[in-house]
Amino acid sequence: MKTSAAPSPLVAVRRWTGRSLAAPKPDAVAIEEPLELRIETRPIAVIMRTPGHDDELAAGFLVSEGLLKHKEQILALRPYPRNAEGNVLDVHLAEGVVCDIAALTRHVFASSSCGVCGRATLAAVRRRFPRVQDSIRIDPQVIIRLPDQLRAGQKAFDATGGLHAVGLFSATGELLCLREDVGRHNAVDKVIGRLFLDGGLPLQKMILMVSGRVSFEIVEKALASGVPVIAAVSAPTGLAIALARRSGITLIGFLRDGRFNVYCGAKRFRATSPSKRIPSE
Repeated sequence: MKTSAAPSPLVAVRRWTGRSLAAPKPDAVAIEEPLELRIETRPIAVIMRTPGHDDELAAGFLVSEGLLKHKEQILALRPYPRNAEGNVLDVHLAEGVVCDIAALTRHVFASSSCGVCGRATLAAVRRRFPRVQDSIRIDPQVIIRLPDQLRAGQKAFDATGGLHAVGLFSATGELLCLREDVGRHNAVDKVIGRLFLDGGLPLQKMILMVSGRVSFEIVEKALASGVPVIAAVSAPTGLAIALARRSGITLIGFLRDGRFNVYCGAKRFRATSPSKRIPSE
């Protein structure tokens, strides 16, 4: 089982200097490999991911899919013994735990422009996960500092330039967990999985910060783990905003250069002065 980040391989790269191609030099690249997840040796999913923290990825994936809620439901996470590459992981459940494997399907969600599809998807998610009721209060100055803290922890990105990052922060801006992966969704699952295995769910009074845009599935994963606040460097999609609004999640986008947009959940912000109050929805 890969429990730590895999080293980035080196490939020969020829850089354009403006006039010619320079001589080949080694350069680190991001790793992308398949991970087959199994429950009691039964295959359930194949995930393209950056190797490392595979136990967290598996646990977070199952939490996000609504199949697990407590760490005691997992007896063990073990690599499949007949797979020499370490790309098959078995999840063994505790005695008496029933997992609806037949309900485990990977969905392809329509874009936010598909109104009917969007309403059907939102209804399905709301049936699976309860609305977030967290009473966290947010200081705008804490939010503004998150991108620099996240960027400072992106060691794999520094080496390759090809990985997304997700960080979990306390309400006061303390970095609690950071994971990188070629897939944003995987990085979210790794963070959720780490806290799940530590017995830390639901993730109350915490902030999830992502290095890219916010899709529907990222909001869904946050909802599954109980995260009340999502912040992102880039934009959210229309369907992500709709799900966050209906789920009681505060959604922040375009968080950069000391500015940000609040798409929903502004009532959680703690005003720094009467003149700087953020209007409630």
